[in-house]
Amino acid sequence: MQIILASAKIMRENVSRTLQVPPATPLFQSEAETLSSQMSVFSEQTLSEMLSCSVQIASVNRQRYLSFGSDETPILPSILAYHGQAYKHLVAESLTDEDLEYADTHLWVTSFMYGLLRPLNGINNYRMEGGIKLPCTENKTVFDFWKPLLTDLLIDSVKKDGGILVHLSTEEYQALFDWKKVCQSVKVIQPQFLVNQKGKLKTQAVWAKTCRGAMTRWIITNRIDDPSMLREFSYEGFQYSEELSGDQSPVFVRQ
Repeated sequence: MQIILASAKIMRENVSRTLQVPPATPLFQSEAETLSSQMSVFSEQTLSEMLSCSVQIASVNRQRYLSFGSDETPILPSILAYHGQAYKHLVAESLTDEDLEYADTHLWVTSFMYGLLRPLNGINNYRMEGGIKLPCTENKTVFDFWKPLLTDLLIDSVKKDGGILVHLSTEEYQALFDWKKVCQSVKVIQPQFLVNQKGKLKTQAVWAKTCRGAMTRWIITNRIDDPSMLREFSYEGFQYSEELSGDQSPVFVRQ
């Protein structure tokens, strides 16, 4: 059983956690360096528009692009580098070495800059958006640039690991793949996390990200390889709902 989890915009410069082995080189390191190099030529104002962020954040990221891949740039394993809401509840720094080794063969992190990452792939800090068009993407979006590179890679890895994909990434990242082909080729399990607000069930982004990170950790630490076991997951008041769930869409509700 393989898992996909979205990367995060918030990243860390360093962590106290040490690894037994150095971080591995990502599969698409050269593509990431090309994307970063072409992003570095834009002004801070243009980058703020491309990345939908403040000029201050754009300035920080322009410096990241300029130093991307250099020996002076800090490199962290992807599972430790990201620090968004999901990763705060994945709490990767407290995973054992055995947990991290297991994660490295069962978890994929979806990234606009790196395509697909394993948890122990070493990465630079960056910011990227899927709708950006660059010369190296042949004026197609980053989504379309990655699609032919990632689709079969993901499918093949899932088929080699029982044919089950647990989709804990966000729907936006589906556009990195020929998602129709993925769903036709393997069984995709996509959990939903709903909050009961005055009798109405709603998806709240913060809670959804929280639970995706927590479920990723739970799968890793418990070595879950049977999707039917996902119903045993509970976190911060979220419990499995037999009534609302489908075969490929387990639903967890917080009352």
